Amino acid sequence: MRKPLMPSWLPSFNKKVTNRIQGVYAPYLPPLAMIVHRGRRSGREYRTPVTAFRSGGRLIVGLPYGRDTDWVRNLLAEGRGGVERLGRVRRITAPRVLTPAEAAELPAPGRFAARYMDVLVADIED
Repeated sequence: MRKPLMPSWLPSFNKKVTNRIQGVYAPYLPPLAMIVHRGRRSGREYRTPVTAFRSGGRLIVGLPYGRDTDWVRNLLAEGRGGVERLGRVRRITAPRVLTPAEAAELPAPGRFAARYMDVLVADIED
């Protein structure tokens, strides 16, 4: 497991401040997107802004805070979720965090991200 790139206080700040601001424009402004997921315990729907790229039928998301963030754990536990990108909502299935060796098969943006952080890949249902 890789060490997150960000200082320890930044995730909390982003969750409380930055995500609320980005939530207004992330679903419409690439490469940003909004991941829609359900809480593992609460069952509540959450929306988290991310930087995401589409490659064919796959969504590729860099994980600068690592794989142990709430939204990643929620998505992996549920095995599905949604992504709002370019104003359209689509289902995503089979989310998985790739090892660096597996990420070598990704297109350029995914390979670049994988050099510095974990990468989540999910299938997009059209």
